Amino acid sequence: MSDSQQRSGWAGWAVFAGIVLIVAGAFDALLGLTAILAPAEKFIAAGDAYILLFNVVGWGWWHLIIGLALVLVGIFVLRGAAWARVIAIILVAINAISQLALLGVQPWWSIAVLALDVIIIYALTVHGRELKD
Repeated sequence: MSDSQQRSGWAGWAVFAGIVLIVAGAFDALLGLTAILAPAEKFIAAGDAYILLFNVVGWGWWHLIIGLALVLVGIFVLRGAAWARVIAIILVAINAISQLALLGVQPWWSIAVLALDVIIIYALTVHGRELKD
């Protein structure tokens, strides 16, 4: 089959998902590195009725590891690896669940990230095969 018969216009959405994974992972890793290098004992985020207390260094390591994993997986998603699509969907689902936990504290940011997560999951599950060489 020729390339035009194998790929539809939706392959662009799968490429978009891979690029967003790389960019989001880079931002996550930078935020994690910042938290590790300039630690505070605790971070308090207060919303209307929510207060979160957590260790900033632990938060930093979590985001550094997840961020680097997202960058690596995003690169392999762009290369068409089937295993990378599965791992990317799992990592994005974990990110979406964590954003639900922060919905009361940072509603607009959480909604924006949740929307991107849903688009990435949709693009990779429905049209991710079209990236395969």
